[in-house]
Amino acid sequence: MGNRRRFTITAALPYANGPLHIGHIAGAYLSSDIYARFRRLQDHDVFFVCGSDEHGAAITMRAKKEGRSPQDIIDTYHLRNSKAFESIGISFDIFYRTSSDLHHKEAQAWFKAFYESNVFSVKTTQQLYDSSYNQFLADRYVKGTCPKCGYEEAYGDQCESCGSSLSPNELINPKSTLSGSKPELRKTSHWYLPLDKESDWLNTWLNTGVFEGSSLHDVKAWKKHVLGACNSWLEEGLQPRAITRDLDWGVDVPSEIEGSEGKKLYVWLDAPIGYVSATKAAEAQGIIEDWKPYWQDKDTELLHFIGKDNIVFHCIIFPAMLRHRDGYILPKNVPANEFLNLEGRKISTSRDWAVWVDTFLENNPSHVDALRYVLAANMPETKDAEFTWDDYQARVNNELVATIGNYVNRVLQLFHRFNEGRLGETKDYAVEYKTAMQDIDTAIEAFRFRDALQGMLQLARTGDKFLADNEPWKCFKTDPAEAQAMLNASMHQVARLAGVMQVFLPHAAHRLLEMINWSSPNWTILASKDKLLDLDHTIASFGLLFEKIDDSWIADQKQQLQNTLKSNPNAMAQKDEITYDAFQTMDLRVGKILEASRVPKTDKLIQMQVDVGFETRTIVSGIAEHFSEEELPGEMVQVLANLAPRKIRGVESNGMILLSETSEGKLYFVKPSADATPGDIVA
Repeated sequence: MGNRRRFTITAALPYANGPLHIGHIAGAYLSSDIYARFRRLQDHDVFFVCGSDEHGAAITMRAKKEGRSPQDIIDTYHLRNSKAFESIGISFDIFYRTSSDLHHKEAQAWFKAFYESNVFSVKTTQQLYDSSYNQFLADRYVKGTCPKCGYEEAYGDQCESCGSSLSPNELINPKSTLSGSKPELRKTSHWYLPLDKESDWLNTWLNTGVFEGSSLHDVKAWKKHVLGACNSWLEEGLQPRAITRDLDWGVDVPSEIEGSEGKKLYVWLDAPIGYVSATKAAEAQGIIEDWKPYWQDKDTELLHFIGKDNIVFHCIIFPAMLRHRDGYILPKNVPANEFLNLEGRKISTSRDWAVWVDTFLENNPSHVDALRYVLAANMPETKDAEFTWDDYQARVNNELVATIGNYVNRVLQLFHRFNEGRLGETKDYAVEYKTAMQDIDTAIEAFRFRDALQGMLQLARTGDKFLADNEPWKCFKTDPAEAQAMLNASMHQVARLAGVMQVFLPHAAHRLLEMINWSSPNWTILASKDKLLDLDHTIASFGLLFEKIDDSWIADQKQQLQNTLKSNPNAMAQKDEITYDAFQTMDLRVGKILEASRVPKTDKLIQMQVDVGFETRTIVSGIAEHFSEEELPGEMVQVLANLAPRKIRGVESNGMILLSETSEGKLYFVKPSADATPGDIVA
């Protein structure tokens, strides 16, 4: 391949069961788009693939909720999300569908290959069944309390609070999301992927980057929270995972396989195969010549851009699948992002606490660059990040308008005034750019997109400093040639800035390139050549690149969010009714926190020593985002003392501390009275 590298870049397949919000974009899609655009500008071979995930319980749940067919749901949201991605400038080479015939055949071929190679095991187990609906409950049809962190709305496959991978039978107090009733256990048989047999090589590959003697990735280049999550699962011990389900929607288990009747592929078996089927579809559509190099050439760099809730699937399950297909490559990196919060609260689709991408850009089409910029500046690369409208206004006005926009407008106006819009010699006036270009290159290579964005800003700042230091408008009367040379140098810097902006702000870059009447060269030329424009080059026109945001517009955005809390009945929805006898089984006690410390390799978990009167308990809770371990000792709390012990990230938790949540998502302790002592019964 020489110096030209090949990249297969995947972005997590979004469920076609609802619209996209800014958390989705900041999580997986903006980072992957910036990376793909950067690599294309470097003249590398890039294939950027995504598509709608159109199977699994999430689809049928939405269909039941709206009284529509699953097909109607996926058709609606595939189209809506395709348009949303297009509107915000996500540059997929193909955005495919897992409901396609090609994908169904591809997924079935993978299943059959695994089956014929004796990869699977078959187990008959007790699984949750909703007798009122006469069906077994897929993972997402079950909710309950997470055994790892105590979150009460965990799904049967994963806790969205602590990110732990779960099975429905692990949930405490499970209930059917169909009927709201407690499900019963019934026998059913399924095929399992024996992940326990994959542990040794996965551990070696993830932590050394080596597989079968070949070095595939630099471990130091992987994000710490990604490897930390993987190692936590490995340390807890991988278990066989069912890869079929009793469902009426999804990819059929191949009919020629005995026992296939009524069985569908588990969505997390079929979904990642969607990357491959989409690549094959791209070949069929003439987008690429051959799909195989992107998945089977050892020199290809496979990168999965995802949110942190998908780490286990892309770092453990999918690699285990790839290993059992001859010739397939493993990922070089999985640069997963954390979550984006909104105005102090977690984004919630059920509570409508979100900024929906398509709706926002339909109402505010001129904000596409601003939205991309602010989401990139606040990208949750290594920890959860926060989106606020005040920060949005500040960044747009101070960075896009006052820094980039003001610099560009200043140069173009001066260039028209003193150089009559025509480029001449610059002499030796090379405006400093090499440091910023190197910083951008280094940062994107390391998936630090916020730092890369600062490099783009630095190009405008150094250009503006050159103008301020030399003041060509002052010397024009005495030495017009000198003034014109300075402005010619500034025009080269504006051209460089326009070229770089293609990576981050493609819409604004397109407008600026049209203004200066130029087509950008590749990254190497942008990063190394002082003079980018030819002599006698003329610029076409000029105008404002960005618009300042006023206070009234920001106030309106805030009010729209607050209105959702007032109007949405799910904002503070009451949980299902329980009997008095059920309440009587709970042993609620007053406790006093004696010690507190962070659970190693976790972001949210704190382990506490709590005096409950008759003994001291170890209790683990996912509260690190709301409390520091230093402030907890001495707090009087209420404790559910007879909750069955559970291991949470290797620590046995014996009880649960009661907390309350405000409408803004802030947690606080449910405190006993001032004269209470540890061990007092809460009646």
